[in-house]
Amino acid sequence: MLFSLSGKNILITGATSGIGRAAAVMCAKQGARVLCIGRNEERMCSLLTELHSISSAEHSSYLLDLTNNQSLVDCVRELPPLDGLVLAAGINKWKPIPFIKLEEIHELININTIAAISLLKEICKKKKLKECSSVVFVSSIAGVYTTSMGNAMYAVSKGGLQAFMKTAALELSSKGIRCNSVNPGRIETDLIKNNTQLSDEEIRMDINRYPLKRYGTPLDVAYSIVFLLSDETSWITGTDIVVDGGLTLK
Repeated sequence: MLFSLSGKNILITGATSGIGRAAAVMCAKQGARVLCIGRNEERMCSLLTELHSISSAEHSSYLLDLTNNQSLVDCVRELPPLDGLVLAAGINKWKPIPFIKLEEIHELININTIAAISLLKEICKKKKLKECSSVVFVSSIAGVYTTSMGNAMYAVSKGGLQAFMKTAALELSSKGIRCNSVNPGRIETDLIKNNTQLSDEEIRMDINRYPLKRYGTPLDVAYSIVFLLSDETSWITGTDIVVDGGLTLK
């Protein structure tokens, strides 16, 4: 089976919703043992029930806030050797620049950027990534290829994550560890649904900017994540896969 993850241990952050959850389900379907990190206990229980209905692998979960460094360190200590890591935890807030609050941009950067850096640093320090393993950063086209009005904080956090991915790919290559990113456009997740600053008409107009005339789904991104985790991409590192319905063609 192409892109099989059979027998692999895959750790996924932000696993209880959106892209992270879709990735967890797809990894389980491809034969992986999935280790899930999230903050919502109810959604985590639901996810584990679904994963165990897919396969008999010993899927497991870790309830923690990745911005709590001690909790992060304790979690890494418990991890088995990993074949793959998916850094999908993230939040967004839309604010025009004059209305940005420092505590908000700190929160976004802490969750979207620093938490991913801290987790990978600790995993490398404890030598939890196997040789020839794969790290996938869930980045964005925002801050890397394009951005939009009111999206400065998110763009900054994802632009920083993308820059870190490139350096990590170079530094970890000597150990055979690959680092890549997926860069989605607008995806139908709670991040979009909870954006009350856009009217239905504005959303319709935004969708029409996409050549494929729809927003993406978490599953659209999850397929690319599985691709990058698989052995079939063993000579791909330091690159990004744009999953944006053609938006950046314009």
